[in-house]
Amino acid sequence: MTSDNSGNCLAWAARDKSGFLSPYTFNRRAVGKDDVSLKITHCGICYADVAYTSGTFGKAIYPVVPGHEIVGIVQEVGSEVQSFKVGDHVGVGAYVNSCRDCEYCNDDLEIHCSNGVVFTFNGLDEDGTVTKGGYSSFIVVHKRYCYKIPEDYPLSLAAPLLCAGITVYAPMIRHKMNQPGKSLGVIGLGGLGHLAVKFGKAFGLNVTVFSTSMSKKEEALNLLGADNFVVSSDKEQMKAQTNPWTSSLIQPQGIIHLTHTCQF
Repeated sequence: MTSDNSGNCLAWAARDKSGFLSPYTFNRRAVGKDDVSLKITHCGICYADVAYTSGTFGKAIYPVVPGHEIVGIVQEVGSEVQSFKVGDHVGVGAYVNSCRDCEYCNDDLEIHCSNGVVFTFNGLDEDGTVTKGGYSSFIVVHKRYCYKIPEDYPLSLAAPLLCAGITVYAPMIRHKMNQPGKSLGVIGLGGLGHLAVKFGKAFGLNVTVFSTSMSKKEEALNLLGADNFVVSSDKEQMKAQTNPWTSSLIQPQGIIHLTHTCQF
């Protein structure tokens, strides 16, 4: 780590529990043989950024440079990197390292690494340095934790998929909720919930949104294309869901509960 006025990477960092972000510079590591360096064009905002910079979730190692919904353009690759080239559109998500040798890593479940995954920011990397996230000008990561993005897909739209998107996509795939004709219930229509609805419709599912707020009905049905909307605070509407003759959600195969997902 360097002083605030030197370094090769420009960033925004929180220095204390106020969570206030201000300009900060530091040195990114040199590109190793298996590394990819990408110029960051966009970085999504996640509640984890707020929680970590304010020290309300885990121990913050200040200065904290948040951001784990990172997208950008490859500007350099290591000598052993074959899967990426300069100019590729890529993304980096919530973690940037793991042991790459345990049963979980070998099964592409690095987030469950037996030796501990290294998070994209506020984590301790294998060389002892503190990781710095995507609120910065560029990042260097091992090729395993970098993902290609189709060049015809807007980078500004891709960024939230690296956290919010995968949060709902992964369990849907795990539970085979990508098979047309199945019914999906989404509880809560926020940052994650609206993506669950969009994935559900893209997979050809019958999607019912449950929300405590009637104000979400227009968005759920007309903007996102959900098939049904239920006000969960309305006892009669909820009661109707238990009646197979009147329910709009018959034999649900999947329920995604998102009303408290982002609370720490």
